[in-house]
Amino acid sequence: MNLTRSILIACATLASAVSWGQACPHRGELDTAYCDADRDLVADLPTDKSKWRDPGTLIFAYGPTEDPATYEGVLRPFVEYLSQCTAKPVRHFALHSHAAEIEAMRAGRLHVAGYAAGPTGFAVNLAGAVPFAAPGTEAGIRGYHLAFIVRADSPYRTLPDLKGKKVAHVAPSSNSGHLAPLALFPAEGLTPGQDYKPSMSGGHDKSALGVVAGDYDGAPVASGVLERMIARGTFKADAIRTIHRSANFPTQSFAHAHDLRPELAAKIKHCMFAFRFPPLMSKEFSGDDRFLPIDYKKDWEPIRRVAEVAGTPFNRAGLDREAKREAEEREKAKR
Repeated sequence: MNLTRSILIACATLASAVSWGQACPHRGELDTAYCDADRDLVADLPTDKSKWRDPGTLIFAYGPTEDPATYEGVLRPFVEYLSQCTAKPVRHFALHSHAAEIEAMRAGRLHVAGYAAGPTGFAVNLAGAVPFAAPGTEAGIRGYHLAFIVRADSPYRTLPDLKGKKVAHVAPSSNSGHLAPLALFPAEGLTPGQDYKPSMSGGHDKSALGVVAGDYDGAPVASGVLERMIARGTFKADAIRTIHRSANFPTQSFAHAHDLRPELAAKIKHCMFAFRFPPLMSKEFSGDDRFLPIDYKKDWEPIRRVAEVAGTPFNRAGLDREAKREAEEREKAKR
C-alpha cells in the first residue's frame, strides 16, 4: 500500500512539473520552480491565485553582516516601522550565511530580505527573490567599488606586485570579494588561481583585518565595508593603502518573495519607499537615508556580466559550493 501510494505521489508530482514546464513560455536562468514570461529576469507571480501567500507574520532578514549584534539594533526602528505600516507583526530573522538566507526564501520561510550584491543573483535565480529597492539618498543609489588593499608599510604598489603572494578573497558568491577579481584582474596583469591561490576569508571585514594584521599581503574588499570599519575605529585609515579601484557596482538589494499576494507586495514597497532612516541607521549605511526603486534587469547588469566573464553563473552548483565553503568556515571557527 505504501509503495503504491509513493508511486502515485511521484507520478502526480512529475505530471505537475511537466504541466508547469509546458505552461511557462520562458524561464531563462531561473530555477524550474519559477517562470519569467515577461522576460524581466525575475520570477513572475504564480498564475494560480491559490499559490499566492499573505502571511500573518512577515519574516525579514538582512545579512549576514560583519557585526550581527550591531545591525540588529540598527535595524530595529525599521522593523518596528514596517510592522506598523503593514499592520502585520515583523520578525527579524538572523542568518549565519548567504546560502542560508537564499535557501530560507526558497523554502518560503522568508518574505522580505536584504541581499549583498553578488548573492542577489543567486536569490533571484534559485529562490524567486524579486529585488525592488536599494539604499540611497535624494541624489540616487550609491554604488560601491572593489578596493584592493595592502598594508600601508608594504612594498606593493600595483596588482602584478602580488604575484606569488598571499591574497584573501571573501567567498565564492561575493562580487567584489571574488567574482570581480576573477573577471577584472587578468587585464591588470594579475590572474587569480594562476598568479596566486585565493584564500577565502569568509568576510570583507575578515579580509581587511587580515591585511592589517599581516596575515594576508593583500585583498579585494568592498569599499563600503572599509568605510564603515574605519568610521567605527576598527583600524585607522592610514593602516592600509588602496592600490586598485574598480568601477562602481550596486551595493545591495532588498527583495520580496515572488509569490506574495500583490496587494501585500505593493504595501511593503510603499512602506519602504516612504521610510527615512534614523541617524544611526543612516550612519551604518554610509550616509544613505532612504530606499529607492531598482530594476534588477538594468541595475544588476554589471554584476551579471562579471559573473559571466568569471565563469561563475548564479546557479545551483555555484550556491552549493558557497554553502559548503561557509559550513567549513563555521566548523573551523568552532575549533
